Amino acid sequence: MDIKRGQLSDYFDGVGVKRLSAVDAEPKTSNQHEIGVTKDMREQFLGETKTVFPATYIWLGGDQDGFTADGTATYYDARENQYHRAAEWRLYYPPNPVTETMSAGDTLFLAKQKDGTLYFIVAAAGSTSESQLEWLFGLAPNDGRFVSREVMTDGGEELDFGARFILDELGIEFEEPEADKLDTIIERFGLIFPKTVIFSDLARQTLPAINAAEDPDFALMAWLDHEEAMFRRLERRIVGERLHEGFAGEDGADVDGFLKFSLGVQNRRKSRMGHSLENHLEAVFRATALPYQRGAVTEHGHRPDFLFPNLAAYSAAAIPSNSVMMLGAKSSCKDRWRQVLSEAEKIPRKHLLTLEPGISKQQTDQMESMSLQLVIPEQIHGSYASDQKSWLWSLAAFIDAVRSNLAAPANIS
Repeated sequence: MDIKRGQLSDYFDGVGVKRLSAVDAEPKTSNQHEIGVTKDMREQFLGETKTVFPATYIWLGGDQDGFTADGTATYYDARENQYHRAAEWRLYYPPNPVTETMSAGDTLFLAKQKDGTLYFIVAAAGSTSESQLEWLFGLAPNDGRFVSREVMTDGGEELDFGARFILDELGIEFEEPEADKLDTIIERFGLIFPKTVIFSDLARQTLPAINAAEDPDFALMAWLDHEEAMFRRLERRIVGERLHEGFAGEDGADVDGFLKFSLGVQNRRKSRMGHSLENHLEAVFRATALPYQRGAVTEHGHRPDFLFPNLAAYSAAAIPSNSVMMLGAKSSCKDRWRQVLSEAEKIPRKHLLTLEPGISKQQTDQMESMSLQLVIPEQIHGSYASDQKSWLWSLAAFIDAVRSNLAAPANIS
């Protein structure tokens, strides 16, 4: 099923990025909470009218530990009454947890949404979040001034999985423009979420032309994309109905009930994606006739997501062993990739497949130094720096490596 995807211009009018200086970021140094903007930003998306923007402030740290704060940002000409001097447009930000955390050297992404909200996003220098946002917006800081662009409405590329991944991390809700095409598929579930394995099976059944044996990377991403769209459409129905019912208790608004429901929505999204990834990876391994075992228990109760060829071969292998391989699967990496290092102790070099775009060079260097090979579906490689791409493996490359390893003379029984 071919469904039109959204574009970045559906969400943003324009964006600017700069490396924060001490004057920008540290009120004790500057005695103010202001950042100067450029003429290009005024022309591209900010305009030349004094405006108090609703603003969403977001802090993204080194391990993508983040938090947000809602507020306002005042855009004004600091020389409005000085007729003999050229205009000097600035953005005033009130103190909040995000602006109090940021410091000189961090990167600020100032993006204006279609509804007029300003996103004031601060990413730690050298972090994965910084790399991801630079790729998403197609901008990187180069000096002390803003670099900016207007997000054009015509001819833009559709948002791929990696871009939607980042929007989701920012808390920006999205739905495919043609999501209503999915209604005939999901109507069988009514207002009840099916088990993830059922949803994953249905996603593959309704994409019958996909051939995982020919192109495992394309198949994995197509299935994940399709299931994600189906899930979002069903979720919108279920959440909409629950909100329609309201959250009223005997003593007024049921705040606890609302918070519990909201938390449940977020937790369901996160856990479902992880299970979905494993389900579709298993389908790829079946389609490619690759011997594997899912969720086998190894030392100390660890459960590597996939062992190749199986637990029996692993148990019989020497220490260390090159005759068996393992693959961890994590939809998002963050700092959790280190968990894989303790799984399957007999295997000296671990492999981890993730869907996360644009992981920082610093973090991938750490992975390499700890004998962890990152496996990224081919379609997401474009979000990585050129010197990282030569190191990354695709899913097809991993499958070829397993086949070669199992076919080696020492592994023939």
